Amino acid sequence: MEGVSRTATLNKSNGMDIKMKSAVVGAATVAAGLMIALGAYIVEFSGGPSEESMALSSVTAADPNRSPYGVPPHPSADPLSAQSVEVSALEFEHFKVEPVRERDFTIQREAVGNIAFNDYLSVPVFPPFQGKIINLFANAGDDVKKGAPLYTIDSPDLVQAGSTLISAAGVVRLTTRVLNRDKKLSAVQGIPQKELDQATSDQQAAEGSLKAARDAMRIFGKTDADMDRIIAQRKIDPVLVVQSPITGRVIARNAAPGLLVQPGNTPAPYTLSDISTMWMLANVAETDFPLLQLGEETDVTVKAYPSRSFHGRIVNIGASVDPTTHRVLVRSEIDDPQHELRPGMFAAFVIHTGTTVKSPAVPLNGTLREGDGSMTVWVTTDHKRLVKRTVTVGMQQDGFAQVLEGLQPGELVATDGALFLSNALTEASR
Repeated sequence: MEGVSRTATLNKSNGMDIKMKSAVVGAATVAAGLMIALGAYIVEFSGGPSEESMALSSVTAADPNRSPYGVPPHPSADPLSAQSVEVSALEFEHFKVEPVRERDFTIQREAVGNIAFNDYLSVPVFPPFQGKIINLFANAGDDVKKGAPLYTIDSPDLVQAGSTLISAAGVVRLTTRVLNRDKKLSAVQGIPQKELDQATSDQQAAEGSLKAARDAMRIFGKTDADMDRIIAQRKIDPVLVVQSPITGRVIARNAAPGLLVQPGNTPAPYTLSDISTMWMLANVAETDFPLLQLGEETDVTVKAYPSRSFHGRIVNIGASVDPTTHRVLVRSEIDDPQHELRPGMFAAFVIHTGTTVKSPAVPLNGTLREGDGSMTVWVTTDHKRLVKRTVTVGMQQDGFAQVLEGLQPGELVATDGALFLSNALTEASR
């Protein structure tokens, strides 16, 4: 009985193991089926390898250097062809080709500064004596002639000078009559010689005093006719007219009616300047200082007249260098007969040193600045292929650029249309 029971138990356990294994195998089979179905679904909706991809693969495999899209690669394999453009005869007519020629370039230096009045031709107009301003006849910015009245003052000193003039004139008349009378008496020995000599001395002293009084009146601006009228009328006009000492422009007015003014008391009632010449004050780099000489010519341009150039010359070079900017103050005198320049204008000027150098030159239209700052030109030898060449450019004068490196005289360059050729090269390289 015990053996039968153990056998039944063993058979029961084996039956359970067989069922579990069958379940595992069934689950694996179902999972595999699902994966196969999912793969078929993906293939159905995504598609297999296209004809285009297969073609691209075949093209690439046949020629690894060939672009899979039929576009030629960037022309970098040949540096010469990458920097050159071939044009047709019709296209060649759009630009001009000329041989490189040598030109004389004047060594010059450029600087910036500002316009100022010529201080050597500017003058403050003070009254000759103390007085109170009565009337004013000019405003700031007015152009005045020499001798034109600027203002009048009521001066007690003028009254005193006029009184001295009248008194001296009276003494001269008296001493002259006395001298004439003594001469007649001396002729008949009516007076001693001593009295005649004294009369002569008095008359000469009186004439000296009258001359001094007239000179004093001239300081007040009185003419000989004015003084003769004062002597004849014995009347003094206390009003002093202060006149312009030069022909120029009123650049400052610090006067008003009733203001008490006196000689040398700044600011002056009026300040005038001769504007036929102006100053250009510029700061020049100390490295250019050895090239500067007094009297050298300069060309000045201002933004108000961009198409015009004002000519001048250096009249002063600073005696010291600014320790902060390391620049030297240079003053040029500019001719301005039309009175067009104004002080404070920002100006640029070119200093001609007088030394010239001969160098290959290219018209400015034939040069092109690249993105990296280098300058290029287009060179040809057969009027068909144009090759871009990098050059070193120096001065620019009279529409030409000085070529320091990269070109030799006689080489053919495109003097017009460099931008067109650059655009053609850019299109060809895309």
